[in-house]
Order: sequence, then C-alpha cells, then structure tokens
Amino acid sequence: MEQAAAAKAVGRRKESRARVLISSGKGEITVNQRPCDKYFLRETDRIIVRQPLVLTNNMDKYDIIANISGGGLTGQAGALRLGISRALLLAQPELKDALRKQGFLTRDPRSKERKKYGLKGARKRFQWTKR
Repeated sequence: MEQAAAAKAVGRRKESRARVLISSGKGEITVNQRPCDKYFLRETDRIIVRQPLVLTNNMDKYDIIANISGGGLTGQAGALRLGISRALLLAQPELKDALRKQGFLTRDPRSKERKKYGLKGARKRFQWTKR
C-alpha cells in the first residue's frame, strides 16, 4: 500500500537536525553513510529511531537515508524519530492519527537555558559567604 516513491522531511531536537529521505525499499536505515546500528551504539537510541516504523508496521517497506548534525546522540535520535514520522506522514497521510496519538509529530521544545550574568551557569550561583 505504498503511495509515494520518496518523501523528504526535517526533524529537530535540542541542537540536533536530521534531514530524512524515505523511499520504498526493504527497511535499511542509513545515518551519515553508516548503518543505523553502527551509528547509534545505545539500544535505547536505536529503539527511539525505529518507533514510528514499528507503530505503523512499515519496518521493511521503506529505506531511510538520514543526514544528522549537531547535538549529542540521544538528541540526534529524537530528531531522527521526528524526521521519520514527518516523512511517513507525507508518504501515507492516513497514519496521522496514530503518529499524533503517540506524540511522534510533536517537536520537543526543550533546549539548553542560557547562562546568566553573575551566576556560574543558567541557575547555579556562587557560594554565599557572610563575612
């Protein structure tokens, strides 16, 4: 029931950006010219990346090519999940309700809080001394 030959989407989380291209294939996920399992060494990151495909039963219907930059590995996994979800939505619009219900189409707005002047970091203060 594949409708689109290819779909492009962008996913973001924290400082990470993932540009995703999905095309009909046999389920290979390539991240920065490497297989997904070689790029994401933590099992939790691999699970996060595959969540939209498992939910929609598209594990072996699409090949995914992703270019990721910025941030850490967990942020990159979250960005890739959002990118894959958005690309799947373009390829199969009927998946919107399932993806939305699981929260895969919602961009996580949390990012690093800036350092404030007079403080050690965003909120941490220098030790107070009475005398």
